Amino acid sequence: MPADVADVFRREHGRAVAVLARTFGDLDIAEDAVQEAFAAAVERWPQQGIPPSPAGWIITTARNRAIDRLRREAAREDKQAQAALLHAQDDPVEEGPVRDDRLRLIFTCCHPALALNVRVALTLRLLGGLSTAEIARAFLVPESTMAQRLVRAKTKIRTAGIPYRIPYDADLPERVRGVLAVVYLIFNEGYAASSGDDLIRRDLCEEAIRLGRLLVELMPDEPEALGLLALMLLQQSRSRARTAPDGRLVPLPEQDRRLWDQQLVAEGQELVRRCLRRNQPGPYQLQAAINAVHSDPPTDWSQIVQLYDHLLTLTPTPVVALNRAVAVAELHGPAEALALVDALDLDTYYVFHAIRADLLRRLGRTAEAATAYEKALALTGNAAERDFLQHRLAEL
Repeated sequence: MPADVADVFRREHGRAVAVLARTFGDLDIAEDAVQEAFAAAVERWPQQGIPPSPAGWIITTARNRAIDRLRREAAREDKQAQAALLHAQDDPVEEGPVRDDRLRLIFTCCHPALALNVRVALTLRLLGGLSTAEIARAFLVPESTMAQRLVRAKTKIRTAGIPYRIPYDADLPERVRGVLAVVYLIFNEGYAASSGDDLIRRDLCEEAIRLGRLLVELMPDEPEALGLLALMLLQQSRSRARTAPDGRLVPLPEQDRRLWDQQLVAEGQELVRRCLRRNQPGPYQLQAAINAVHSDPPTDWSQIVQLYDHLLTLTPTPVVALNRAVAVAELHGPAEALALVDALDLDTYYVFHAIRADLLRRLGRTAEAATAYEKALALTGNAAERDFLQHRLAEL
């Protein structure tokens, strides 16, 4: 695909699919039509030039192609084609708190009736425009498996009658939380890959941030969308410093801050300040604030512990308590932190054992630290993390 068409594809694929999904009431028809429109653009644009409104050209071309195809199929008594044509002729304007086709598509992709891994795959496919092969490669599954997953998801949306609309006001807060969770899951899989050789998958991080920017654009009054974007930007700002030239993981305290992306840091900190001015704190905003404190040396560990205290009141999970214990170790020492860690039930979580091993190492309890490192090694599937843990174990 020529670079100019590829650029339009990346920017406008989700919008085009969203508009066509509303028009025809079917994701398969919408996606196929948009793919045909971009194939036509690859043929025509190099000779005719890019039209003044590339997105409009794609949407119009896709709609015309879809209608032509559906008319042919409807003439053969295809009931689905007939229904899609009727839907296209009766294109209602839906009233609600937000009126944007892309947001409708996001809520459809992230519907709670779908399994979480399916929500992630659909979001990347339909909104991100990633190919089935790209999504399969990112999550280390065969392309055929991912293709079947996507087909089953779209079939379930159609057969279960999952609505293509913005949720009603009463359901909106819970559904927004689900959408944000999907985007952050995509980011986390890129930022700290659960398996494979690489610690970071930059394409997934960048796609999650792009989706985060889209959510802020579409839901400007949702403070948690702002908080999520700030959190991802601040974490992404450290990506170059997180691995050494040989690929080894570099923990936050040992990172060379000169490698941090100061533009992303500044943008993330400004978003955190906007969240503070709103004074509607939520979990993503608090996590973003914690990362903002980390990005402003010297780290104020007292402030970080206070922020974790607030976060624990909103999301009282063992993982949040574990992260708080890391900050306590810096503020009050490893012994107090170890007592907090040992009270947590996270035996199947490799980070729990890695943190516990580090605290034991700092306390001079070498044999216990070695056992904890070995438990962490047995639970992680990422090669970079395994190498880091083995290095720490060897140092003992």
